[in-house]
Amino acid sequence: MSVSVNQRNYCLTIGRIAPDFTALSTEGVVTLSQYRGKWVVIISEPGNFAATSTSSLLAFAAHYDEFAKRNVQILVVTIDNNFANIEWKMDILYTYGVSIPFPLLEDRNAEIAVLYGMVNPDRIYEESVRDVFIIGPEGRIKAILTYPVSCGRNTYEILRIIDSLQLTEAYNVYTPANWMPGDPVMLPTTQDFNEAKLRLEGQNGLFCPSWHNCYLDYNSLTQDRNNA
Repeated sequence: MSVSVNQRNYCLTIGRIAPDFTALSTEGVVTLSQYRGKWVVIISEPGNFAATSTSSLLAFAAHYDEFAKRNVQILVVTIDNNFANIEWKMDILYTYGVSIPFPLLEDRNAEIAVLYGMVNPDRIYEESVRDVFIIGPEGRIKAILTYPVSCGRNTYEILRIIDSLQLTEAYNVYTPANWMPGDPVMLPTTQDFNEAKLRLEGQNGLFCPSWHNCYLDYNSLTQDRNNA
Protein backbone atom coordinates (compact mmCIF):
# COMPACT_ATOMS: atom_id res chain seq x y z
CA MET A 1 0.00 0.00 0.00
CA SER A 2 1.29 3.44 -0.88
CA VAL A 3 -0.14 6.62 0.65
CA SER A 4 0.93 10.14 -0.18
CA VAL A 5 1.88 12.28 2.79
CA ASN A 6 -0.21 15.02 1.20
CA GLN A 7 -3.28 12.99 2.13
CA ARG A 8 -2.65 13.63 5.80
CA ASN A 9 -4.89 16.71 5.75
CA TYR A 10 -7.81 14.62 4.48
CA CYS A 11 -10.49 14.60 7.14
CA LEU A 12 -12.64 11.52 7.63
CA THR A 13 -16.11 12.10 8.97
CA ILE A 14 -19.03 9.98 10.06
CA GLY A 15 -20.91 8.59 7.06
CA ARG A 16 -17.95 8.30 4.72
CA ILE A 17 -16.70 4.98 3.40
CA ALA A 18 -13.78 3.82 5.54
CA PRO A 19 -10.61 3.75 3.41
CA ASP A 20 -9.53 0.22 2.60
CA PHE A 21 -6.06 -0.97 3.51
CA THR A 22 -3.94 -4.11 3.62
CA ALA A 23 -1.46 -4.71 6.42
CA LEU A 24 0.64 -7.44 7.95
CA SER A 25 -0.75 -8.51 11.31
CA THR A 26 -0.11 -11.01 14.07
CA GLU A 27 -2.75 -13.20 12.37
CA GLY A 28 -1.33 -12.85 8.86
CA VAL A 29 -2.16 -10.34 6.12
CA VAL A 30 -5.36 -8.43 6.85
CA THR A 31 -7.47 -6.31 4.49
CA LEU A 32 -10.20 -4.12 5.93
CA SER A 33 -12.65 -5.00 3.15
CA GLN A 34 -12.49 -8.70 4.06
CA TYR A 35 -14.70 -7.83 7.04
CA ARG A 36 -17.58 -6.39 5.00
CA GLY A 37 -20.80 -7.65 6.54
CA LYS A 38 -19.37 -7.29 10.05
CA TRP A 39 -19.00 -4.32 12.33
CA VAL A 40 -15.36 -3.31 12.76
CA VAL A 41 -13.68 -1.40 15.57
CA ILE A 42 -10.28 0.00 14.58
CA ILE A 43 -8.12 0.94 17.56
CA SER A 44 -4.88 2.87 17.18
CA GLU A 45 -2.18 2.46 19.82
CA PRO A 46 0.64 5.02 20.03
CA GLY A 47 3.12 2.74 21.76
CA ASN A 48 3.67 -1.01 22.14
CA PHE A 49 4.25 -2.16 25.72
CA ALA A 50 3.12 1.23 27.10
CA ALA A 51 1.11 0.85 30.29
CA THR A 52 -2.07 2.52 29.02
CA SER A 53 -1.93 0.71 25.68
CA THR A 54 -1.45 -2.63 27.42
CA SER A 55 -4.43 -1.91 29.67
CA SER A 56 -6.44 -1.20 26.52
CA LEU A 57 -5.62 -4.57 24.97
CA LEU A 58 -6.46 -6.31 28.24
CA ALA A 59 -9.80 -4.48 28.47
CA PHE A 60 -10.82 -5.34 24.91
CA ALA A 61 -9.74 -8.95 25.45
CA ALA A 62 -11.85 -9.12 28.63
CA HIS A 63 -14.90 -7.96 26.68
CA TYR A 64 -14.12 -9.83 23.48
CA ASP A 65 -17.15 -12.11 23.81
CA GLU A 66 -19.42 -9.07 24.14
CA PHE A 67 -18.03 -7.62 20.92
CA ALA A 68 -18.38 -11.01 19.20
CA LYS A 69 -22.06 -11.18 20.23
CA ARG A 70 -22.55 -7.93 18.36
CA ASN A 71 -20.78 -9.23 15.23
CA VAL A 72 -17.82 -6.90 15.82
CA GLN A 73 -14.27 -7.50 14.60
CA ILE A 74 -11.55 -5.68 16.56
CA LEU A 75 -8.41 -4.49 14.73
CA VAL A 76 -5.53 -2.85 16.60
CA VAL A 77 -3.20 -0.62 14.57
CA THR A 78 0.26 0.02 16.06
CA ILE A 79 3.26 2.08 15.02
CA ASP A 80 5.60 -0.86 15.51
CA ASN A 81 6.54 -3.78 13.26
CA ASN A 82 4.93 -7.20 13.27
CA PHE A 83 7.72 -8.82 15.30
CA ALA A 84 7.21 -6.25 18.06
CA ASN A 85 3.46 -6.83 17.92
CA ILE A 86 3.95 -10.58 18.33
CA GLU A 87 6.31 -9.94 21.24
CA TRP A 88 3.75 -7.61 22.83
CA LYS A 89 1.04 -10.28 22.64
CA MET A 90 3.51 -12.84 24.01
CA ASP A 91 4.45 -10.53 26.88
CA ILE A 92 0.79 -10.06 27.81
CA LEU A 93 0.19 -13.81 27.64
CA TYR A 94 3.04 -14.70 29.99
CA THR A 95 2.71 -11.67 32.28
CA TYR A 96 -1.08 -11.57 32.68
CA GLY A 97 -2.13 -15.00 31.45
CA VAL A 98 -4.33 -13.37 28.80
CA SER A 99 -4.31 -14.37 25.14
CA ILE A 100 -5.21 -11.38 22.95
CA PRO A 101 -7.85 -12.80 20.55
CA PHE A 102 -7.71 -10.13 17.84
CA PRO A 103 -5.00 -9.11 15.36
CA LEU A 104 -2.45 -6.36 15.86
CA LEU A 105 -1.59 -4.61 12.57
CA GLU A 106 1.77 -3.03 11.87
CA ASP A 107 1.76 0.55 10.60
CA ARG A 108 5.43 1.34 10.87
CA ASN A 109 5.33 3.91 8.07
CA ALA A 110 2.07 5.47 9.32
CA GLU A 111 0.28 4.65 6.07
CA ILE A 112 -2.97 3.67 7.80
CA ALA A 113 -2.57 6.66 10.10
CA VAL A 114 -2.39 8.95 7.08
CA LEU A 115 -5.44 7.33 5.48
CA TYR A 116 -7.46 7.88 8.63
CA GLY A 117 -6.30 11.42 9.34
CA MET A 118 -4.30 10.47 12.40
CA VAL A 119 -1.27 12.37 11.11
CA ASN A 120 -1.18 16.07 10.27
CA PRO A 121 1.25 18.96 10.80
CA ASP A 122 -0.18 19.66 14.28
CA ARG A 123 -0.37 16.07 15.44
CA ILE A 124 2.50 13.69 16.10
CA TYR A 125 1.31 10.12 15.55
CA GLU A 126 3.82 8.48 17.88
CA GLU A 127 2.93 10.74 20.80
CA SER A 128 -0.67 11.84 20.67
CA VAL A 129 -2.94 9.41 18.88
CA ARG A 130 -5.37 7.06 20.58
CA ASP A 131 -8.30 6.82 18.18
CA VAL A 132 -11.30 4.55 17.72
CA PHE A 133 -13.18 4.15 14.43
CA ILE A 134 -16.45 2.21 14.48
CA ILE A 135 -17.33 0.97 10.99
CA GLY A 136 -20.68 -0.50 9.95
CA PRO A 137 -21.24 -3.71 7.95
CA GLU A 138 -21.54 -1.72 4.72
CA GLY A 139 -18.13 -0.15 5.27
CA ARG A 140 -19.21 3.32 6.39
CA ILE A 141 -17.77 5.08 9.41
CA LYS A 142 -20.41 5.22 12.15
CA ALA A 143 -18.47 6.84 15.00
CA ILE A 144 -15.05 8.35 15.71
CA LEU A 145 -13.52 8.78 19.16
CA THR A 146 -10.19 10.44 19.98
CA TYR A 147 -8.46 10.17 23.34
CA PRO A 148 -5.35 11.88 24.71
CA VAL A 149 -2.39 9.58 25.16
CA SER A 150 -2.80 9.79 28.95
CA CYS A 151 -6.38 8.46 28.92
CA GLY A 152 -7.31 4.83 28.35
CA ARG A 153 -10.47 3.92 26.48
CA ASN A 154 -13.74 2.89 28.09
CA THR A 155 -14.80 -0.41 26.51
CA TYR A 156 -18.22 -0.15 28.16
CA GLU A 157 -18.82 3.15 26.37
CA ILE A 158 -17.69 1.71 23.04
CA LEU A 159 -20.09 -1.22 23.50
CA ARG A 160 -22.84 1.26 24.42
CA ILE A 161 -22.22 3.22 21.23
CA ILE A 162 -22.36 0.03 19.17
CA ASP A 163 -25.61 -0.99 20.89
CA SER A 164 -27.08 2.42 20.08
CA LEU A 165 -25.95 2.27 16.45
CA GLN A 166 -27.28 -1.24 15.96
CA LEU A 167 -30.59 -0.34 17.61
CA THR A 168 -30.99 2.66 15.31
CA GLU A 169 -30.21 0.53 12.28
CA ALA A 170 -32.73 -2.15 13.30
CA TYR A 171 -35.62 0.00 14.55
CA ASN A 172 -35.04 3.59 13.33
CA VAL A 173 -34.99 5.00 16.86
CA TYR A 174 -32.59 7.31 18.67
CA THR A 175 -31.04 6.95 22.11
CA PRO A 176 -31.04 9.85 24.61
CA ALA A 177 -28.14 11.11 26.69
CA ASN A 178 -26.70 8.55 29.10
CA TRP A 179 -28.84 5.83 27.52
CA MET A 180 -28.07 2.24 28.46
CA PRO A 181 -29.49 -0.94 26.87
CA GLY A 182 -32.96 -1.51 28.29
CA ASP A 183 -33.67 2.20 28.81
CA PRO A 184 -36.46 3.96 26.86
CA VAL A 185 -35.55 5.07 23.36
CA MET A 186 -36.64 8.13 21.38
CA LEU A 187 -38.47 8.42 18.08
CA PRO A 188 -37.04 10.71 15.41
CA THR A 189 -38.99 13.97 15.28
CA THR A 190 -41.91 13.61 12.90
CA GLN A 191 -42.40 15.95 9.94
CA ASP A 192 -46.14 15.23 9.80
CA PHE A 193 -48.76 17.25 11.75
CA ASN A 194 -51.25 14.38 12.12
CA GLU A 195 -48.52 12.04 13.28
CA ALA A 196 -47.48 14.63 15.86
CA LYS A 197 -51.07 14.75 17.20
CA LEU A 198 -51.23 10.97 17.46
CA ARG A 199 -47.99 10.89 19.35
CA LEU A 200 -49.26 13.41 21.90
CA GLU A 201 -52.33 11.23 22.43
CA GLY A 202 -50.05 8.40 23.52
CA GLN A 203 -50.63 6.17 20.53
CA ASN A 204 -48.71 2.89 20.38
CA GLY A 205 -47.47 3.13 23.95
CA LEU A 206 -45.58 6.38 23.44
CA PHE A 207 -44.77 8.84 26.21
CA CYS A 208 -44.40 12.32 24.74
CA PRO A 209 -43.64 15.32 26.99
CA SER A 210 -43.97 17.31 23.76
CA TRP A 211 -44.86 16.44 20.18
CA HIS A 212 -41.21 16.49 19.15
CA ASN A 213 -39.92 14.58 22.17
CA CYS A 214 -41.35 11.06 22.30
CA TYR A 215 -40.11 8.03 24.20
CA LEU A 216 -40.84 4.36 23.63
CA ASP A 217 -40.26 1.47 26.01
CA TYR A 218 -37.24 -0.53 24.89
CA ASN A 219 -38.76 -3.91 25.77
CA SER A 220 -41.99 -3.26 23.87
CA LEU A 221 -39.95 -2.18 20.86
CA THR A 222 -37.92 -5.38 20.75
CA GLN A 223 -40.93 -7.55 21.58
CA ASP A 224 -42.92 -6.05 18.70
CA ARG A 225 -40.06 -6.85 16.30
CA ASN A 226 -39.74 -10.40 17.68
CA ASN A 227 -43.49 -11.01 17.35
CA ALA A 228 -43.67 -9.59 13.82
